[in-house]
Amino acid sequence: MNQFESLVDPQWELLDPTPDVRALFVQFDDIFFEGKLAGCEVKWSTRMTLCAGMCCYEGRGGLCSIRLSKPLLTFRSRKDLVETLLHEMIHAYLFVTVRDRDRDGHGAQFQYHMRRINAVAGTNITIYHSFHAEVANYRQHWWRCDGPCRNRRPFYGFVKRATNRAPGSNDYWWMRHQATCGGKFVKVKEPEGYVHGKRENVGLKQKTRPASSGADAKDVYPSKTGQRTITDFFTGSGYVLGGNKPSHPFTGHGTSPTVAAALRRQKENLSKAAALSGDPKSASSKVSVN
Repeated sequence: MNQFESLVDPQWELLDPTPDVRALFVQFDDIFFEGKLAGCEVKWSTRMTLCAGMCCYEGRGGLCSIRLSKPLLTFRSRKDLVETLLHEMIHAYLFVTVRDRDRDGHGAQFQYHMRRINAVAGTNITIYHSFHAEVANYRQHWWRCDGPCRNRRPFYGFVKRATNRAPGSNDYWWMRHQATCGGKFVKVKEPEGYVHGKRENVGLKQKTRPASSGADAKDVYPSKTGQRTITDFFTGSGYVLGGNKPSHPFTGHGTSPTVAAALRRQKENLSKAAALSGDPKSASSKVSVN
């Protein structure tokens, strides 16, 4: 595979580490899904902490929405973002074309498209894409049962959640727990600085101005007109990274000429590879999709 032909080439982590997910969605739809996902949307979710991505089907009109977990993917690699997005786009494609609403279904059709895209794009799309370490990190609200289940595997009475929602009758397992254990859940852990449903700004207390005046006070607390800038501390020359507009992952607008050329070359190579990998009987000149 040529340089930059792979969607997850390590060099993209430096050239385009935080791509525009909407632009990626449009590009992937054009190359791998024949543009059939034009009516779908993709957006970030700040509250989704149990899985990296989800494809939702809403309303009778068949609105399809892909949601990506901002908490889980923000600090992951570009590769993880790309593969998670493609995973959910396969679900969306199966819904749009054959009305497959099974969010957890990864049967023969899903695996066919998964292997097809992996072969063309050099990706490693898998059936599951949960990031266990990140999920565990966000589960900072802990409860533990004081009944017999605290001595039973595998959870030993613990319930861990990302939100402050105590175990109760809304949980699908609650009736079974009441019948087999009957204990009460007591909160044993919560995030540092969590008070009355909100996090305190620990260590970010506002500083007060000193009572003295004069040159020393002006140096420490300059006025807006005399406010220090980064050049007061770093006097060397440098380069501004990025621009006013986000870079487009396949047109290269807003990027350097080198990156723009690489992005355009990547799209051309992927389109050719996708066309060659298709079914010769297909009328499509891009990708053959059953």
